[in-house]
Amino acid sequence: MAFEGDALEIRPPLQQRSREAWERILDAGVTLLEEGGYEAFTIAAVCERAQVVPRAVYARVNTKEGLFLATYEHGIARFLAEHEVFTDARRWAGLSPEQLIHAAVRALVGINTRYAAFLRAIVLISGVHPEVYRRGAGYSRRLGEAFTGLLLTVRGDIDHLDPEAAVWAAFDMAFSTLILRITYGPAFATPPTDDDTFAGMLADMLGRSLLR
Repeated sequence: MAFEGDALEIRPPLQQRSREAWERILDAGVTLLEEGGYEAFTIAAVCERAQVVPRAVYARVNTKEGLFLATYEHGIARFLAEHEVFTDARRWAGLSPEQLIHAAVRALVGINTRYAAFLRAIVLISGVHPEVYRRGAGYSRRLGEAFTGLLLTVRGDIDHLDPEAAVWAAFDMAFSTLILRITYGPAFATPPTDDDTFAGMLADMLGRSLLR
């Protein structure tokens, strides 16, 4: 899948009415991805859902891929905004190391679960869409940096010679497990569990692997 020239160009709207229409278009695109994945994402379907004519789309982008990536960024921005919880020191003040790890894992599971439908669609397309893969890898790294940075505030209690490597390994284990669950469902490789039970078991696993 190649991306050349102005195929991905986005022309931001300037007027209020145009901004509102563009917002509806992007919201419609996110909903279509959540409901039917990339196969459901067509310009015609987006226009119908957003109640706009095609020229409203082509005023902003030149191609379906341009619209798709604009929609991707629109949807992922909401997901990324929730990651700020990991850098809010007030949120974690006063917690013991065990409590902090458990709360951080539950927050990670909660955020990803709330955006499960959108994440499922983009994870599945990322395997054949190099630009989504590239962007997704960068955003995942940012999440990892925020999550591991929080856990490293209790590095003195982490029972490993290299606490940073241990915390990154724990994030990789948690994030990979979570993405597998979101993408293919809770019964894909293990007996199914509800989200709360899953979060608790994952938190216990990370706590036991990191702490003395």
